[in-house]
Amino acid sequence: MSFFISNAWAEGAAGAGAGAPPESGLMGFIPLILIFVLFYFLLIRPQAKRAKEHKQMVETLAKGDEVVTNGGVLGRITEVGDSFISVEIAEGIVVKVQRNAVASLVPKGTFKSTD
Repeated sequence: MSFFISNAWAEGAAGAGAGAPPESGLMGFIPLILIFVLFYFLLIRPQAKRAKEHKQMVETLAKGDEVVTNGGVLGRITEVGDSFISVEIAEGIVVKVQRNAVASLVPKGTFKSTD
């Protein structure tokens, strides 16, 4: 088999990293640290901010607010409970949804103008 693959003979030189300065190990971590900082400012921090704003909005829901649910249903809140709210989506039609299912508040009068 030595016809296809040539033999690799070891050199008499010192092992890998023998002449490298001791700081070179730390220099290898700088790109990883920079990537983590970049991810923090571009992904983690904005997502945490949006989650905090949504939590605050859900906590301040009140009767009469007009909302859009995650499913896209537009309606007016008729009853507020601890974990559920009742939303009137048409005259006489009330559905019960979880508070966390509210995607956003819409300006008052939006629900009436869609009739």
